Amino acid sequence: MELFTGWADAGLPALFAACFLAATILPFSSEALLAAMALGPWSSLALLAVASVGNTLGGLTNYGIGRWLPEGRLMRWLRVDPAKAQRWHALVRRRGAWAALLCWLPVVGDPIAIALGLFRAPWLPVAAVMFLGKAARYAVVIAALRGW
Repeated sequence: MELFTGWADAGLPALFAACFLAATILPFSSEALLAAMALGPWSSLALLAVASVGNTLGGLTNYGIGRWLPEGRLMRWLRVDPAKAQRWHALVRRRGAWAALLCWLPVVGDPIAIALGLFRAPWLPVAAVMFLGKAARYAVVIAALRGW
């Protein structure tokens, strides 16, 4: 926990940076830092807002990476069956934004965000739903420590 104390001393900008980095493909725990900061003087709303926005922007970075990747070339490189890729593409077109609710999950959240970008799910609904999922997770952390 000592590692996170140094980050917590840097305040809300450090929380934003940590939450952003944790949502990218870098392995980092934003929840531990948020927990350390929830024991400090910051308001619950400020912690929730900063952590949620930072983590959502990090998740949207993964979405952007997916948008940047050439779909056909990636599918060939990964040796994905074209029929299966077509089914996934259709699924993302129909319900893709709702999958963004799961982008907060460890291990699978980043690939979900990348897939949403790769299959061109509309970014605004993805961003809104992703924000809701990430904010809900952080609200649970803060509530558990502060007894909302």
